[in-house]
Amino acid sequence: AMSKSAVKISSDLLSNPLCEQDPVFLEMVTAFDTAMKRMDSFNQEKISIIQAIIISGNILFSSVFPSLNMAVKRREQTLQDYKRLQSKVEKYEEKEKTGPVLAKLHQ
Repeated sequence: AMSKSAVKISSDLLSNPLCEQDPVFLEMVTAFDTAMKRMDSFNQEKISIIQAIIISGNILFSSVFPSLNMAVKRREQTLQDYKRLQSKVEKYEEKEKTGPVLAKLHQ
């Protein structure tokens, strides 16, 4: 957006009637306009290259993300199972220490 604004400012300066009155000023504004247009084209090339790199990187690593998501889901499931079993152990520890309770607690 900044380079587009700079190109707009330079073209507005170039179309200003004051440039026609002073040839030195016209030469400076023309050089400024040329530089801003070059800068804008360079920035557009840079943006397209960066976007291509990011998109290709996302495509490359998209095959990795499903396996990571599956690993996270497995971890969450295991954590829920652990909490469920931990609550069972706590219940059996609170009960009276009889034969069946001790067997279930050992399991």
